[in-house]
Amino acid sequence: MTSHITALLILNNSSRNGGDADIQQGLSLLENANITLIRKSPSSAEECRKIIAEHANQVQLVILGGGDGTISSAAETLYQHKLPLAILPLGTANDLARSLEIPTNLTEAFQTILDNRRSKIDLGVLNGHYFLNAAHIGLGVKVSHELTPNIKKKLGIFSYLHAVFAAFKNNKSFRVNITIDGKTQVLRSIQLTVGNGRYYGGGNIVDERSAINDGLLRVYSIPPTRFWDLLSHAFLLRNGKQREIENIFTASGKRIEINTKRPKEIHADGEGVCNTPALFEIIPQALEVIRPRPATL
Repeated sequence: MTSHITALLILNNSSRNGGDADIQQGLSLLENANITLIRKSPSSAEECRKIIAEHANQVQLVILGGGDGTISSAAETLYQHKLPLAILPLGTANDLARSLEIPTNLTEAFQTILDNRRSKIDLGVLNGHYFLNAAHIGLGVKVSHELTPNIKKKLGIFSYLHAVFAAFKNNKSFRVNITIDGKTQVLRSIQLTVGNGRYYGGGNIVDERSAINDGLLRVYSIPPTRFWDLLSHAFLLRNGKQREIENIFTASGKRIEINTKRPKEIHADGEGVCNTPALFEIIPQALEVIRPRPATL
């Protein structure tokens, strides 16, 4: 960056790598590059959103240091105030940073901010709630419940594998009516995922064709199956090749309606958001972000 700007720096010190990350050198690099930093460390998502709104007219950039939850919670406020976003990946999974190819190495992440290359990404909307990566019904919700802060701290990225094992034991199948751009399917499912970004759950790929700027929501549904059969497909599921697995439903669209006989809990970006019935929509090119290069994802 050559011209002077003022940036709002928000650090989530409760994220896995936020409390002990040595970021002072990187912050000095930004300040030496003519960036004035307004530093804040909110104690809640609500406070984070309030701080962004209060400073919206004073800053030209918001730098969020934390995990996917921190960034997702701020998405609506950033969108409303048309504020560009830069990311310091300090969380456990950092799936949005993966989608944007932002390095997890902090020195390189700070350099990405200095390079100031920008592109726009889509936002998913679930019953009026904004999300970036993915939303889940079924097994994915159980996994979120198993991912306690203590487990994340202790096991890091391996906490997701541990959570899947624990969640599968108590997970039950459910009947779902899913309407994608006007076309309806009736399915029996143990796990239904709707993705806006490319990555979720610590590096899993929603769909190998998916991108966070393609203007589409991607969906897949896993039918009732035995754990060992599910495990045998782990590589394909991990790498977004769900359509290569027999009986797994995959589709894409811009408007997705989901109905279940009984209300089912829905989590988006790791947080409980609402219950079914659900309406998913997409806002194309909603947020401007700083990323390593302006290539199409």
